[in-house]
Parts: sequence; C-alpha cells; structure tokens
Amino acid sequence: MRKEYDFSQGKRGAVIPSKGKTRITIYLDDDVLAHFRERAESAGLGYQTLINEALRAYLQTPSEQPLTAGELRRILREELLEVSKAQL
Repeated sequence: MRKEYDFSQGKRGAVIPSKGKTRITIYLDDDVLAHFRERAESAGLGYQTLINEALRAYLQTPSEQPLTAGELRRILREELLEVSKAQL
C-alpha cells in the first residue's frame, strides 16, 4: 500500500453512471412504503420499480383545469341555495 494516493483527477459519484435515472433521498410514510413492499413481493418486482410506475401513471393522467370565475359563481349559487333551504 502506498503512503499517499493522488485523487486530484477523481470524480464523485457512481463508478458506472446510470443513464436516465437519478439517485435521490426521499421520505415516505411507513404505511405507504409497507404497501409497495408487499405488492412488490407478490409481483416479484422491486418496490422502487412499483413506486416509479405509480408516479408515471399519475403523470399520465390529465390534470384538472383551473376553476373559472363562471364555474365558481355557479358552484357558490348552488351552495348558497342549499344553505338557504336548510335554514327554512
């Protein structure tokens, strides 16, 4: 073994970089993680793969459109009508 090593040309990170994936730290609720681990075990897959698939599926669903002023007025009229009927 040498007394000193030269790390001036060294780089941080994985020795073999993974293309298309990034390592992160994420905190999940224990019950959520347990659910994915149970599903992964029964499916014969990794739980991280299942979490990734669930996130992809969520991204594929169309997001809700913002509420327009006219739609908000209609909802408020309906709610106010229900409240006024309940008070009678």
